[in-house]
Amino acid sequence: MEKLRDLQGLDQELIGIRHKRQTLENEQQALGEDLARIQAMVDKLDGDIDALKGERAALQQALAQEQDNVQKAESRLPAIKTQKEYVAVLKEVDTAKKMNKELLDSIQRKDAEIDVLAKDREEKADELGALQEKASARNAEIDAAMAEFDSTLEEKGGQREALLKELSTTVRKRYQMLLERRGGIAVVEARNETCLGCNMHLPPQLFNNLFTANEIQSCPHCNRLLYVMPR
Repeated sequence: MEKLRDLQGLDQELIGIRHKRQTLENEQQALGEDLARIQAMVDKLDGDIDALKGERAALQQALAQEQDNVQKAESRLPAIKTQKEYVAVLKEVDTAKKMNKELLDSIQRKDAEIDVLAKDREEKADELGALQEKASARNAEIDAAMAEFDSTLEEKGGQREALLKELSTTVRKRYQMLLERRGGIAVVEARNETCLGCNMHLPPQLFNNLFTANEIQSCPHCNRLLYVMPR
């Protein structure tokens, strides 16, 4: 029974270490997800800004074309001889200038949109940089802690295998089954005629047998293996 108690204590340590290691893995994964999320925001803003710049470039090109049209139309005015043609060219110039005004307004709106997105992008880039620095430092701490946990798990895993080999095949299988079915607790203390695993009352004869019998006793309610502290 003493070997089973030692094995249970070792398994509890191993469960605790694995839980702590998993917590660190989860934290590391969460840091990576946060970085990826903010990086995606920065990338999207870059894409939106590039798209707006492309639209602005097209507007700028259209504006240059319209300005050229105005210049060409105005250059024809001195050579015009009929009133009808003169009025038609003036109308053409006026239409082109209105188009220029609309294009300029559109370009200014694009510039304003680009400025807003550029500011958002700068803020997100700063946030990303700060988080990268924090994550880098924290990941280094986590890696060191997990390396230590892995070393301890390997060491205690070896101790566990050695203890298991000292048990009979029947007891070993029974212990392993209870460990899996009872939340990692297969061996518990019985105290004051009560199983401390399920807190159920034990038959008095069973409780008394724990002090004298050499056979392994189990709780009739939860089936965990029982031990008692010496009287």
